[in-house]
Amino acid sequence: MRQFGVVCVCVCVAACGQRNTATHPTGLSADEAAFQKRLQEQFLDAKPGTVIEIPPGRHALDRVLTLRANGVTIRGAGADKSILSFKNEISGPEGLLVYGNDFTIANLSIEDTKGDGLKINDGENITIRGVRVAWTAGPQTTNGAYGIYPVRSRNVLIENSASYGASDAGIYVGQSLNVIVRHCHAEQNVAGIEIENTINADVHDNEAVGNTGGILVFNMPNLSQPGHSTRVFKNTVKANNLGNFAAKGAAVASVPAGSGVVVNSNSKVEIFDNDIGNNQTANLIISAYFSTNYYNKPGIDPHYDPYPRAIYVYDNRFAGGGDSPDGLELKTLKVAMFGINGHFPDILWDGYRDEKNLVNGIPPAAERICVNNGAATVLNADGPHKYKNPTTDMAPYRCELPKLAPVELPART
Repeated sequence: MRQFGVVCVCVCVAACGQRNTATHPTGLSADEAAFQKRLQEQFLDAKPGTVIEIPPGRHALDRVLTLRANGVTIRGAGADKSILSFKNEISGPEGLLVYGNDFTIANLSIEDTKGDGLKINDGENITIRGVRVAWTAGPQTTNGAYGIYPVRSRNVLIENSASYGASDAGIYVGQSLNVIVRHCHAEQNVAGIEIENTINADVHDNEAVGNTGGILVFNMPNLSQPGHSTRVFKNTVKANNLGNFAAKGAAVASVPAGSGVVVNSNSKVEIFDNDIGNNQTANLIISAYFSTNYYNKPGIDPHYDPYPRAIYVYDNRFAGGGDSPDGLELKTLKVAMFGINGHFPDILWDGYRDEKNLVNGIPPAAERICVNNGAATVLNADGPHKYKNPTTDMAPYRCELPKLAPVELPART
């Protein structure tokens, strides 16, 4: 992080001594309109070292706040105290839209945006701490897609933050490099926490509960980079059984309700020391691009790799789950193999693999799915043949992979 040779300028939005409730043409009261105007000016005037303070209170805004500056801090008095409400937003669609490096946002809430809550584009050295993004009417397809949303960024830390009600992903990091997501809470989103097309990510000590899918590690085609090297560990991922309310055509619209951890078309993913339970489709799903609703779309990059490779699962604590899978085909498969009162194994693999890359019928050692997780078993659902020959033979997964290095970020305050 760059060091600035100037004293930080602390800019505070002052509350008026006496509230003016006259209606502004935008629908805000006069006081609310005045607050918004001052805040917009601070965003426009910000320069390296600026600290923008959001005072306690629920502050109604009707348009996006855009920041284009490096070295800026936005700071509230606490996520339960400083609340930016975009319920009546008429211009946006984001709540906060940020273009800048060395950016910190902390201790505030963003509510009811038309689109994404907090979006950060092409930033470096990003800190998101104690931020809550929520859609207060609960899960709805009309909610914004992403809650906390850094994209194409480097050295990203998201901690002690939360998201509720996103129609795509609550906490999402896409096409980025060197990422830590820790001590966060995601609930009532389609995807609780999603790492997509990102290189070097540590996702740990989080809670993903009550979403459609808990923690997703995805690779999608036609983006700026493929992702690899993600560690998912020490998380609680339970009861993610919420019906999928994503917009039709969204990548996450194909995530089955009842998905705990999902790895799709990604490589070098390590899943360990998690508490994963009571996810009704499966506690852990490993799949290829062909199991998504995108697989037959035209114009896919011919260099895109659709297969999961080098997936290492070990020392997790699985419990319950797999008893009521989402979708007729999976329900039928479950009953056929395990009976009406039975359940899928903890790990469900769709069975797609790169047939051109097999050695004696199995992938190369460095690309295998390896499971070292006590009594946990894998169901190869045989997706390529419409579930005709599923198997629970564990022999193909008895292997180990080199462990990934921890993600290290530059020091920050």
